[in-house]
Amino acid sequence: DTASLKDWLQGLGRMADDLRAAVARVTVPLGELLAAHVAFAEALAADDAGDGARRLWAEEAGEACAGFVNDLAAAAAAMGEIAGADYPALLPSLMDGRVVRRRFGGHPRLAIWGLLEARLQHAELLILGGLNEGTWPPEAKAGPWMSRPMQDDFGLPLPERRIGLAAHDFVQAFSGGEVALTRSTRVDGAPSLPSRWLLRLEALAGGLPKGDRFLAWAEKLDRPPEQNPVQPPAPTPPVAARPRNLSVTRIETWIRDPYALYAEKILGLRPLDPLDADPGAAERGSFVHQALEAFMKAHPGPLPDAAQQRLIDIGHGVFEASLAWPGVRAFWWPRFQRIAGWFVADQRRRLAGGIAVAAAEAKGTIELPGPGGPFQLTARADRIDRSGDGGLAVVDYKTGKPPSWKQVKAGFSPQLPLEAAIAAEGGFEGVGAGQVVSLVYLWLKGGEEAGQAFEESGDAARLGEEALKGLSRLIAAFDDAATPYLSQPRPMLLNVYADYDHLARRQEWSAGGGEDQ
Repeated sequence: DTASLKDWLQGLGRMADDLRAAVARVTVPLGELLAAHVAFAEALAADDAGDGARRLWAEEAGEACAGFVNDLAAAAAAMGEIAGADYPALLPSLMDGRVVRRRFGGHPRLAIWGLLEARLQHAELLILGGLNEGTWPPEAKAGPWMSRPMQDDFGLPLPERRIGLAAHDFVQAFSGGEVALTRSTRVDGAPSLPSRWLLRLEALAGGLPKGDRFLAWAEKLDRPPEQNPVQPPAPTPPVAARPRNLSVTRIETWIRDPYALYAEKILGLRPLDPLDADPGAAERGSFVHQALEAFMKAHPGPLPDAAQQRLIDIGHGVFEASLAWPGVRAFWWPRFQRIAGWFVADQRRRLAGGIAVAAAEAKGTIELPGPGGPFQLTARADRIDRSGDGGLAVVDYKTGKPPSWKQVKAGFSPQLPLEAAIAAEGGFEGVGAGQVVSLVYLWLKGGEEAGQAFEESGDAARLGEEALKGLSRLIAAFDDAATPYLSQPRPMLLNVYADYDHLARRQEWSAGGGEDQ
């Protein structure tokens, strides 16, 4: 009932009082946080007999956890004080990699051993698994802090020494009475290379023996039929199913990765966000854009004296819901504060040059003819400025690195020129038609150099016209039912983080001998 639930919650709160107080402090010794956490965990684990410690640290998992806590308590003094709010993120990071090993195997005659365990024991049959380069032997990686010559000068063992130890382990295991050598031909969907041990054995033996012809016949009974290599996808949906309305940002996707547009717009597939994931780069860009939009709509003309603080206050309201994430508070928010200072200074410079803000986050649209019917191009410009002589400047905010003007002029990054074409025809709400005299990228980095402006003023109008002609050719090409939606057809524009590469089985055909595109 409600009364007993209330009593239970109050009791739970009393158990957590010390830990809550420690986490709420600005700085607190790590050892004190750990002690409060352990006390709370033991209190939660207590049964009617009250012996929470006995239950918490019991069995294999409890022993592994106790070992971790003991190690962390010994090192806590050296780590000093931390922010209490950082403890929930710090603890999982420190626990990562800890393994709970069962004291006894799950089967009396079957065991899974590591290399060290296999050195000390014998078995009737040994199955050596993972005989791939990078697994056995592992990849010899140099440390992030010291090069190989530096490690040698300090008398430290070189990474290659691990390969020698791995070779020793292989020879020992291979010398067993009955041995099976196994490996996975694919790792994470991509073809893998056999271990150098296997290649060496095959070279010495003139090819690994396959048995007599009867064994070969028996093997063929279970062998799957030969399959043709996986080919790149090339879907050709009917013209009626192809999109007739795209934003300027999706036009770039259309150029770089038509298959992604096919999966999103025609199949209606959307990638799912990871559960309980930290905010990523897309969210950061969204936060910055929201703050700048609100600021520019509030101050389209001359800026007040306290403009920087005003922008920071607006940004705090946008970031507030995400400041509980340690990464946002520690990295993004300080970067935004530096961006605010640079942005206000840049805007004052532009206003002093006689430029006024015509619109912020303006919606625009134009219609283009195509063989399959009218095609609507939409846009949402971060900002459009107007100079004293009536010329327009299209401004785009970038929290990531903006494309080079070489990419823009080659037509691979047409977003800004297409917005210029829409503006030239008066397609943006609240902005009359006019000649576009400037394209501007504002790179909002937030680092030591908080921001940087890239401006193209000589060819702005021509770039808009050429981008519109290029889009018309693209529309005409895809209005042909025979034109396929290929997966990243231009090697120079590959995107390693494409959302639909798994659906396109890209790892299979790009590394497995598919057609060269």
